[in-house]
Amino acid sequence: MLEDKVTQLVDRFNKFSQWEDRYKELIQNGKKLDALADADKVEKFRIKGCQSQVWLKPEYKDGVINFYADSDAILVKGIISLLLEIYSGAEPEVILKTPPQFLQDIGITEHLTMNRTNGLASMVKQIQMYATAFNALKQKGVLSADL
Repeated sequence: MLEDKVTQLVDRFNKFSQWEDRYKELIQNGKKLDALADADKVEKFRIKGCQSQVWLKPEYKDGVINFYADSDAILVKGIISLLLEIYSGAEPEVILKTPPQFLQDIGITEHLTMNRTNGLASMVKQIQMYATAFNALKQKGVLSADL
């Protein structure tokens, strides 16, 4: 369940008392994220509002959304990896009911620059937009779709 994923993530980051250790964990998380295929690094998957290049590709299949993402900046890749860790594999309505409070709970948001904060907001907004669109399809009985 999504709540369990959130709890595990918060617990993992809260074991570090120093921001530098959380930062290292964030970077490590980003390094574990599989690279997005070059064919998917296209404008329709690019997140606008980010200082760095960030791509987010959704896949809606069997009533759940899987997200795939990449960035040209390692910190941003770490941030998007956290969002994927929580939201990927969830049903659209569950994503919409789960605000990204976990980002504040692990202390990420208070250490980002204004540009990174704006970029993070754009990433969350894009995930919620995809969830809204796929939720509308699900309400009509559509359980799989491509963009």
